Amino acid sequence: MNTSADESPAQSGGRSAAEGRPAVRVAVVMERVAAPNRWEDWCHAVVEVVPHEDAFGSEPRVLRDDGKVRRTLFPGFTLELFRDEAQGYWLNLTSGAPVWFVVWRRDDEEPGRAWPETVSLSYEEAGRWLDAQERVDNVPLEPGLAAWLRAYTDEHYRPEPRQRRRPQSFLSPEQRK
Repeated sequence: MNTSADESPAQSGGRSAAEGRPAVRVAVVMERVAAPNRWEDWCHAVVEVVPHEDAFGSEPRVLRDDGKVRRTLFPGFTLELFRDEAQGYWLNLTSGAPVWFVVWRRDDEEPGRAWPETVSLSYEEAGRWLDAQERVDNVPLEPGLAAWLRAYTDEHYRPEPRQRRRPQSFLSPEQRK
């Protein structure tokens, strides 16, 4: 899906053509700092997730490099929303400050080189990545996209009803776990 910078995903249809799922295309901006301290040669971080524009092309593009700080735009990521991740979206939205979660990798042979792998809006998916020892950064989610995500989540997320458990003291010894 191509979403222009002036349209929200909801205005442009917000659906991936292949699956009919709500989707948005984005680009990730990463920053590399040379010798941030005496223990590291390089420090990498995700600094922004922006709506994808066709003018970005398909290859990474250096936006700024002054010898100390280098910012690179990585275009062409498609984020699709999935019903089975609705609870993760809800957790992100109710955190107080919704964010993008971005998994990124560093080149083992060339530590000054890093790139984003994937993006998500699911708190639970980010937790799975962190459990797998992945590098995950988060950056603020723009209000227009947060509203789009909230509309999807409101439609598809239904919290499981809480079940009251009887205190163990009210159960016979055979029924206790």
